[in-house]
Amino acid sequence: MAHTKNDWMTHRWLLSAALLLLSCTASASGTEVVRKQVEASLGLTGTIEVSRDGSVQSYVIDKVEKLPEVIVKFVHKNIDSWKFEPVMVDGKAVAIRNNMSMLVVAKKQDDGQYLMRLQAANFYPYKVEERRQIASKTFTPPNYPEAAIRNGVTGTVYLVLKIGRDGKVQDAIVEQVNLRIIDSEHRMQRYRGWLADASLEVARKWEFSSSASGEQASDPFRTVRVPLDFLFQGMATPKYGEWQTYVPGPRQRYPWAENEDPGYSPEALTAGSPHIVDDGGLRLVTPMGTEG
Repeated sequence: MAHTKNDWMTHRWLLSAALLLLSCTASASGTEVVRKQVEASLGLTGTIEVSRDGSVQSYVIDKVEKLPEVIVKFVHKNIDSWKFEPVMVDGKAVAIRNNMSMLVVAKKQDDGQYLMRLQAANFYPYKVEERRQIASKTFTPPNYPEAAIRNGVTGTVYLVLKIGRDGKVQDAIVEQVNLRIIDSEHRMQRYRGWLADASLEVARKWEFSSSASGEQASDPFRTVRVPLDFLFQGMATPKYGEWQTYVPGPRQRYPWAENEDPGYSPEALTAGSPHIVDDGGLRLVTPMGTEG
């Protein structure tokens, strides 16, 4: 079904309203540079089937009826151009089915137009038994910093953890902090520090249990990502198909990183649960997509 001009205008109005909502929380001065960094994102999930040669065979996007038609068309255009690294089993390439999660990001340009891009796409095995499982034994949430509460600071912290074979956290860094408030650059940096410090303090005390088998069972450590939301009571995370506005923070590469997909972003991950890095999912070898 083709989308009409009215569909696009309605979508732009909703997107503009979402961006304005975040801007209304801003301080009055010194925020011009930060305002230009504001983005809106929309998370999607689905499944994808890839042929033995790494080409896309078929895919399904979940709950398309809840998504603007312009977004569905944009995502289809990008997925159709993807190519993956062939999956080898016992020396032979095989077809494979994966779950996938994606993040569409929109940003207002100086001319008033909106530029969309596919910010991130994550792929992970469809069947639970195919995954190299890891579960949290102790997963106490961080304390909300009082200073952040007083200043109305909300956001998401993206942690990367190095988990030893005993399940304890050997190392932890904050990969990125996205804020849902606008202020001067100096204060934004301070806000990110508050949320990052609170996250690291509790994360270093977490413990995990792992069911790694085969070659992975002898690995000295495993790498896990954990996004954490800092939200006030009564604040709900966006529903499927709804935009979320934020100011993206700078991204820091973790020191022990190996073989990470170019252009990878943690922002498509679900907050509040561990995600294994390199858990056997598909690896994209073509660019994530085009902008529109």
